[in-house]
Amino acid sequence: MTDTATLERTCEGTTASLELTHALTQTLYREARLLDDEHYKAWASMLAEDLHYHMPGIETRYRRDKTEQVTDLTRMAYYNDSKPEILKRLSRLETGTAWSEDPATRYTHIITNVEVELTEKADEFRVYSNFYAYRNRNERDEDSLIGNRIDIWRQVGNSFQLVKRRAILKHNVMLSKNLNIYV
Repeated sequence: MTDTATLERTCEGTTASLELTHALTQTLYREARLLDDEHYKAWASMLAEDLHYHMPGIETRYRRDKTEQVTDLTRMAYYNDSKPEILKRLSRLETGTAWSEDPATRYTHIITNVEVELTEKADEFRVYSNFYAYRNRNERDEDSLIGNRIDIWRQVGNSFQLVKRRAILKHNVMLSKNLNIYV
């Protein structure tokens, strides 16, 4: 598994070529479309076997409180999953008993501010992005999730696989009734 420290932005990060940046940006757009269209098997094929998908729960604290909330994996997290755990979550949707998905939720993911940096591994790339994820179900249930992500994507042949994602929500309080969305 890629060390958590490899996700941290450094001043020494080497910007990737325009061609590589374009290819990874298109990969992020494809991922968003697959999630919007609920093509979860195709999305899961974009996930590396050694995936770590992390969305920490962050408390509002005064600046003087230096408690590490983002990288400490022992703290509360909305997601702190491996690929098998994500596949288990996805398989639940196929059972017909996932009440939060009947009737179906409508999703839109918007990805922006994409930056790509090289890493110490020739086939892995650090990708920064911002996201806006909107979902609507029933007549009046609407949720918006806004935040940023730091990913590690690995080149496998002519495509890329997600190795690590840290998604940071910009909400002080999660008001959603459930969290059946990937960002």
